[in-house]
Amino acid sequence: MDFAFDTTLKSRKFLKDLLENLTLEQLNKVPEGFNNNIIWNVAHTIVTQQLLVYNLSAIPMIISDELVETYRKGTKVERDVTQAEVDLIKGLLFSTIEKTKEDYENRIFQTYHEYTVTTKSTLTNVDEAIAFNNFHEGIHLGYVLALKRCI
Repeated sequence: MDFAFDTTLKSRKFLKDLLENLTLEQLNKVPEGFNNNIIWNVAHTIVTQQLLVYNLSAIPMIISDELVETYRKGTKVERDVTQAEVDLIKGLLFSTIEKTKEDYENRIFQTYHEYTVTTKSTLTNVDEAIAFNNFHEGIHLGYVLALKRCI
């Protein structure tokens, strides 16, 4: 599982670098032809990881319910985010994965509620959730790269 966590951390480092090198205006811009912006995609990866790993394991998530409701699947940009919100999201990029790795090593993920994802694959345990999460984050990393080219 070390490889899966390492993959997630490398993906998130790339996202963090974008957050640090783009302006607040660039992060909030929704280019024509897109439904969301860069900061939405970054926050969405955090929320989805928490839902797939913690929520479906019946373990309290590390993030707030407000963050979940704002960035979960099916949501879209409703307003511009502030710099304080960007800073919060940037901090969660790594703290959530470090905590997940710690919790995984401590074997707290004992149960899992099966969930069928949009690709029609059914996740049946936390290992599959962690693996699928990397696939999901790769998709959103691709969106972020496309958005970056358009801003």
